[in-house]
Amino acid sequence: MKLRALLVAAILTGGFVYLTSVGDWKSLRVFHPTHTSAAPLWSEPAAGRAALSGDEKNNIEVYNTAHLATVNITSVVYEESWFFQLVPRRGIGSGFLIDDEGRILTNHHVIAGDARQLQVTLPGPGQQRYSAQILADDPANDLALIKIPPRSKLPFLKLGESDGLQVGQKVLAIGNPFGLQGTLTTGIISSLNRTIEDEGDRRLEDMIQTDAAINPGNSGGPLLDSAGNVIGINTAIYGPGGNIGIGFAIPINRAKVMLAWYQAKGKPRPRVGVDILPVSGDLAEALDLPREGGLLLLQVQRGSPAEAAGLRGARRNVIVGNYRIPAGGDLIVAIDGKPVEGRDSLSNALSRKRPGDSLQLTVYRDGRTMRVRVSLD
Repeated sequence: MKLRALLVAAILTGGFVYLTSVGDWKSLRVFHPTHTSAAPLWSEPAAGRAALSGDEKNNIEVYNTAHLATVNITSVVYEESWFFQLVPRRGIGSGFLIDDEGRILTNHHVIAGDARQLQVTLPGPGQQRYSAQILADDPANDLALIKIPPRSKLPFLKLGESDGLQVGQKVLAIGNPFGLQGTLTTGIISSLNRTIEDEGDRRLEDMIQTDAAINPGNSGGPLLDSAGNVIGINTAIYGPGGNIGIGFAIPINRAKVMLAWYQAKGKPRPRVGVDILPVSGDLAEALDLPREGGLLLLQVQRGSPAEAAGLRGARRNVIVGNYRIPAGGDLIVAIDGKPVEGRDSLSNALSRKRPGDSLQLTVYRDGRTMRVRVSLD
């Protein structure tokens, strides 16, 4: 009797499990679609493509014009191997056309080397290639001017004005990072008047700092303002690796000095023989100088026109905030009667002079102003 009861219980339990599991599973199958629907599995956007913002339109407009004048520069330097064989070492960089006759501004380090071949590749269909010749080279400022023989008129960029730039101003950089031609990055001016040292331990002063991404291969490319004018030449990145948001560009006004020298058919450039530091505002007052500031002489080179004229360099070091600054030197407040507006005031004045000409400097020394005439050599 017990056995029969257990058997009935087992049958009822199994039936219940079957009905609540397999039975339900079979019942779910009837809800599978029996025909194919044409409706998509996602919904189409009701408003269509997003409208471009004003800033996006500006980026596109500047790029469409400027990238056609930004070139890829490949340099080949032949070096001796361990087996005394000449082997080529290739470098890549950027440059930009400044006229329709094929003249290109770039960095000195892009074209540097004792025995070299320079090849310029133009953007656009066909990517025409040219051999380039060096017209002018300014290693101290890391600048170079080269030229290609174009087969037709070429697009070129307009040189803007690097005096009066402001931190926070929008900038655009175009170049060939890692050989990726025609790359655009955007950002702002992060700081001005930066001093850095290049790989050759040369001091590059008054550099523009930007957070627009700059990587190896960007060197020599243009840094543009929102109107598409060149305000700087992308030159260096912070640290040995790729972009970390700290890049540097040479102000375009410094390149204009080299261009003026080239247009003067390479005549020797005059020199004063001083190292200078722009000071103004609180820093000037901390050094007991007029708040309007000027160019502080850090060093007067021996045997220079400045030394012959009696100009004085720094005599001591002082601590201002967290910085050690050479102090006690003359402060140039005017050049040929024109007030100093920045470091380029001196180089711009020299660009209009020749060796043998004189330069009248108004300097502040020991609490009084005096005029000093410097005969340039």
